[in-house]
Amino acid sequence: MATERFEGRAVSRRIGVLGGAFNPPHVGHLVLAHEATYQLGLERVLLVPVGEAPHRTIDPEPGPEVRLELVRVAVEGDGGLEASDVEVAREGPSFMFRTLELLQEREPDDELILLMGADVAASLESWKEPGRVLELARIAVAGRPGTILDEAEAALESLGGSGEMIRMPELGISSTRIRRRVAAGRPIRYLVPEAIERMITERGLYGAGAVE
Repeated sequence: MATERFEGRAVSRRIGVLGGAFNPPHVGHLVLAHEATYQLGLERVLLVPVGEAPHRTIDPEPGPEVRLELVRVAVEGDGGLEASDVEVAREGPSFMFRTLELLQEREPDDELILLMGADVAASLESWKEPGRVLELARIAVAGRPGTILDEAEAALESLGGSGEMIRMPELGISSTRIRRRVAAGRPIRYLVPEAIERMITERGLYGAGAVE
């Protein structure tokens, strides 16, 4: 594989990093990971469930270990996607700059590509150590329905960075909507992988009727 250079050092692989609560993971997450792989030439994408969310409360919270297990189930059999426990396995708030530092320590020759929606990118200035985030990873921004890419670009430019764009189909799926459908007893088939639907039902997650 050809070797490129990033920030003055040799890199041999482009690795995507997609963080989130994944409460639960759904097809929108998987489509984003695959679109990023295709459009940006990524070797693989790490899906990183947050351990202790620093800026919000995860409610309902089935537990970080359960969310990690859900991600592992969602990506099972897909060689291009991998569940990472880098945040769940450590104590304290899950700040992205530290996550990227740990990933870089593990594979120093990799170029990290941090994947995020435009709404998240627009708030990048409020993150802890945003400049450090931009030192450790390139940013790739996925447009979502109702978001303004200009705001994301302005936030990146104010920090002295820039982002690659990922063209996304308009799926209109969110974990919040899926949890509400589960609680209301409405179907979620085809909104999440079949194995995730089965796990939610069997364990009674998000107000689902547990299978005895």
